[in-house]
Amino acid sequence: MVTIETVASRAKVSTTTVSNVINGKTKRVSEATIQRVQAIIRETGYSPNMSARALSTRNSKVVALISHMDPEKSGDFMDDPFMTRFISAVESTLREKGYYIMLRTIGSREDLQKFLANWNVDGLFFTGLFEDDDLYIALREMEKPIVLADSYLSDYGGMFNVGLDDVEGALLATRHLIQKGHVRIVFAGPPIHTGGVVEKRLEGYRAALAEADLPFDPALVQESEFKTRDTLALGASIAKMHDVTAVFATADVMAAGIMSGIRQGGRRVPEDVSIVGFDDLNWCQLTSPRLTTIHQNMRRKGQLAADLMVTLLEGGRVKEHNIILPVHLVERESVFSLQKRKKT
Repeated sequence: MVTIETVASRAKVSTTTVSNVINGKTKRVSEATIQRVQAIIRETGYSPNMSARALSTRNSKVVALISHMDPEKSGDFMDDPFMTRFISAVESTLREKGYYIMLRTIGSREDLQKFLANWNVDGLFFTGLFEDDDLYIALREMEKPIVLADSYLSDYGGMFNVGLDDVEGALLATRHLIQKGHVRIVFAGPPIHTGGVVEKRLEGYRAALAEADLPFDPALVQESEFKTRDTLALGASIAKMHDVTAVFATADVMAAGIMSGIRQGGRRVPEDVSIVGFDDLNWCQLTSPRLTTIHQNMRRKGQLAADLMVTLLEGGRVKEHNIILPVHLVERESVFSLQKRKKT
């Protein structure tokens, strides 16, 4: 078995020097020594013992990605293709920088405290944080680096967020439907939480209606969990709303279920009911019809979050606490123009 002592002996340096090279602490190590140690590590296939290093340095090189959700209501968060794409980008970026990722679902402040008591993680990624949640206070009190995703807070404290212009995305989606002649448009999303992403997208939906002098009808706001049976049921319910000609769904995974439910309810997409999604997942081009949606760069979001975390872990400074990425409309075939129908 190759140990750090083996590498140090062959390189004719101390184990401390080898450890410094592995951990990037090379200010007092010559370039020739760095290259020699790295070459021997490659030749021998030496892999540092992470547990031992965590005990000696109090740094585990492990960062936890926490999903704050209730699995009983929302299902397995790994079933969400958006989440898996985000996680993939975070993991690959951390791996390149020598860090590891741990995934965990947390439902309460007590869950978080138990998790941190049992695992030595250097930092936390956290999705879906709200100011009225007791987890907000718990995270504000922590000294570990914390990077949030898609969290709307009035005060981030020492935390950092990477998010989207959700209001603008919903505005673009709803405006597109209105421009195609639709006036009775369902807003479909998961349960709305004050200060959350869905509320921001509802704000954009309402702004587009106001822009076109169309009234806001609360009856057209339809909530559903992301589970397949729930989105199918919502689609079947929308199919019975014969005055409705369009749907803005706040997530592509929901839009796909709604499309199937509408067909099961005896109506056509897009001839009878048009639909616009949000996220621009790869399989939007595999649905029938292909889904018109709002594009967000999920890989870029994950990379930014991971780069931000590494900067914080390595003592760097970050000026901006809330980084907002742009969105744009991708037009495909799931929206029918009522204006063309009138002309014919």
